[in-house]
Amino acid sequence: MIKNIENIIFDLGNVILDIDTELSKIEFGKYGLRDFDKLYTLAAQSEIFDRLEVGSIAPKDFYDEFRIITQTNLTNDTIEHCWNALIMDYTPARIEILKKIKQKYRTFILSNTNLIHYNFYTLMLQEKYRIAGLESLVEKAYFSHEIGLKKPGPEIFDYVLANSKLIAANTLFIDDNESNINTANKIGFKTILLKNTTLEKLEIFSSLLQ
Repeated sequence: MIKNIENIIFDLGNVILDIDTELSKIEFGKYGLRDFDKLYTLAAQSEIFDRLEVGSIAPKDFYDEFRIITQTNLTNDTIEHCWNALIMDYTPARIEILKKIKQKYRTFILSNTNLIHYNFYTLMLQEKYRIAGLESLVEKAYFSHEIGLKKPGPEIFDYVLANSKLIAANTLFIDDNESNINTANKIGFKTILLKNTTLEKLEIFSSLLQ
C-alpha cells in the first residue's frame, strides 16, 4: 500500500496510452503539410487545438478551420487520419495495473484530450483489448473536452476534487507534464512526474505485475 494515499489520478497520454506528436507531423507531411510541428506541439498549441480540447469547437468545424489555417484542401477523413496518427497504443501491463490498483484505491483518469482522439483510442481499446472504454478501468475518467477545462489550470483539479469528493493530500497524481505536476503540487496533491520511465516500471506498481 502507498502510505497515506487513498486515491490515484492518472494522466492518459504517455502514462497509460503511448503518444508521439512526431507521427502526426510525418503523416501530414505526406499530404504536403510540412510544418505541422509549428502549428501544434504538446508544449504550445495553436488556439484551434485549445478549443478542441475544451470542447468549444465541434470536429466538423475544427476541420473547416484547419483547412483555412493551413491553406490546404485536405478532406475531413485525411485530417482525422493524420491527427490520430500520434496515438500509438496501450501497454497491456498498464491496463493490468489499472485493473488491479482499482481493487485497492479509488482511481481516476484526468486527461487533456478531444473528441476525435477519444473516439479513436476508445475504439482501439474495444477492438484490440475487448475493453468497453477507459471509464470501465477506473472509478471515473475526466476528459477536458467533456468538462470544458484543461490542465495545467487549477480549475480542472478543483473540479475533480469537488466532483469526486477527494482530499488532495490523500491523492496521488501521476503525469508526464511538469506544468501539470507543478499545479497539482500547489494544490496539495502528492505527485509523480513520469519522466524517463514508464508506469509499469515505477516501484509502487511493479509489484502488482509479479
